[in-house]
Amino acid sequence: MRAGLSRQFVILALASLVAAAVQLPAAETLPWKAGVARAKITPQGEMWMAGYASRNKPADGTAQDLFAKALAIADKDGSKVVILTLDLISVPRPLRSSLEKAIKDRHKLPPSALMINCSHTHSGPELRTKRVKNSSIYPSVAEQAIAYYEWLEARLTQLIDDAVRDLSPARLTYSRARCGFAMNRRLPTPGGFINSPNPDGPIDHDVPVLRIDGPGKTMRAVLFGYACHNTTLGIYQWNGDYAGFAQQYFEEEHPGVTALFVTGCGGDQNPYPRRTMELAQKHGRSLATAVEAALDANPKTLKGPLRTAFERVDLDYAPPPTRKELEERAQSKNKYEKSYAEALLAELDAKGSLPKNYPFPVQVIRFGDLLTMVALGGETVVDYSLRLKREIKGTQVWVAGYSNDVMAYIPSKRVLLEGGYEAGGSMRYFRTTLHPAYWHESLEERIVGKVHELNEKLGR
Repeated sequence: MRAGLSRQFVILALASLVAAAVQLPAAETLPWKAGVARAKITPQGEMWMAGYASRNKPADGTAQDLFAKALAIADKDGSKVVILTLDLISVPRPLRSSLEKAIKDRHKLPPSALMINCSHTHSGPELRTKRVKNSSIYPSVAEQAIAYYEWLEARLTQLIDDAVRDLSPARLTYSRARCGFAMNRRLPTPGGFINSPNPDGPIDHDVPVLRIDGPGKTMRAVLFGYACHNTTLGIYQWNGDYAGFAQQYFEEEHPGVTALFVTGCGGDQNPYPRRTMELAQKHGRSLATAVEAALDANPKTLKGPLRTAFERVDLDYAPPPTRKELEERAQSKNKYEKSYAEALLAELDAKGSLPKNYPFPVQVIRFGDLLTMVALGGETVVDYSLRLKREIKGTQVWVAGYSNDVMAYIPSKRVLLEGGYEAGGSMRYFRTTLHPAYWHESLEERIVGKVHELNEKLGR
């Protein structure tokens, strides 16, 4: 009898253990890997600031540190992308080329695996990759700007290495909300379009958010965007403007989480109201709150595969001025017109002709069939975002401007024909890239056509 009871007890015990094992949750398998890294890039020592030609002295302090941040993402098959965000005025083309080479040599990654976006803060340092022969309207100390650029290039290379080394299992979710302080800044007047608030102009208030979690739904990072100039401030102290404060506030609310900001197609959008530190902080708080709202707004879990494409499309210039016209402009009493004409004459003398087109970068990143990110170069106006979100079907669409090469304003055909600063009036202020004329009106169709071409290629 005892032996029978003992056998029965053993059988029941084993049955209980088997039942318990069946009920235990399986180990979580996360479909992605992600790595995050950050670095402070606030200039040390005296440097001139970027963004406003009217500045007449270098920066005199720091209101908020500037950062570069890197987010590396890999799918289960090992396809990777690195998204690099910068609290800086631009992404110089030579910087993009250098980092392309670095990811190829150090990580065996193609150019399409790197996306670089700048916040376009107007309270960051001037970036120079070389001396500018004609710099009469830029009274900076070139040696300091060049030295900073060389240091930055090395630091960003290391930052990408750090993010790739940090890759570990992750879950990705996408959601979006809205934020309302951006307003179109192209106001029509009898004398043409001027830079002033236009509440009737097109806007894009979307705040797209990519959340990166580790095991146990522990948030590690958020990547978020907004289409608006970072021009609340024009002070002489380093700071990231509203985007810098949005990242700061979110990170303070979520210790250990890295917040990365991506500028959308905000070339013709300004923050309003503006001009004070309090307003920059208020806009930053508003955007950080929108990110929080997005995290609760029915987030969608992303699945692979990860697919990337990157190509350049030639954008033609309108017919350039003749030498005689440039010589006449070089006598102008307007110092900006005079400097621009002198720079073009120097280019003409050195090379015998002026460029006819520019290689414009277009990038598409697909997260399975749920999310498509489009990254466009230049200071892209909002028409591009609104159009691409209408035309790309069957997926959530996130459009970023200010990516991979910020060489000039990129107007739509509508803005180009309307005229004004974003249409081409700003061309005379660029020196890292010297543009001989306005863009040809074919630019919008070439850019949008290339986006569709790359997207269709990735969808096959």
